[in-house]
Amino acid sequence: MSDDEFARVLETVLRDLRAQCSVQPDVREPEDDYPGLMLHAPDGSGQGVYWGPDDRPGVRLAEVADQVQEWAVEALWTEGESAVWPRCPAHPASHPAAATVVEGVAVWVCPKTGVSVSRIGELPPLGDTVRTP
Repeated sequence: MSDDEFARVLETVLRDLRAQCSVQPDVREPEDDYPGLMLHAPDGSGQGVYWGPDDRPGVRLAEVADQVQEWAVEALWTEGESAVWPRCPAHPASHPAAATVVEGVAVWVCPKTGVSVSRIGELPPLGDTVRTP
């Protein structure tokens, strides 16, 4: 994995986080030989983010998005906020959208209906109209 490629993938996911999440990570290099980066929450807790060997189109982006989502849900819960990120526009208080790959494109989908919400990295700010990929 190239560091530049991983940084671009993580930045794509962080665009979505900035668009729709009130809690933002402090992204740091790990202190050991960890193969990725660390996301630190306001309470000081940290979670590693990395990708595996599967380099099929969209897979690495969806994999990193899934890990960032885990971090965001935990960070939101710790801050006493609704632990739903990214919000599923059809069911905003029920469940978050899920990261997956559809025809080689990493997307957020409603886990209940399977309907695409947005390409990963293209979530609109809350309140904006949601585009479909």
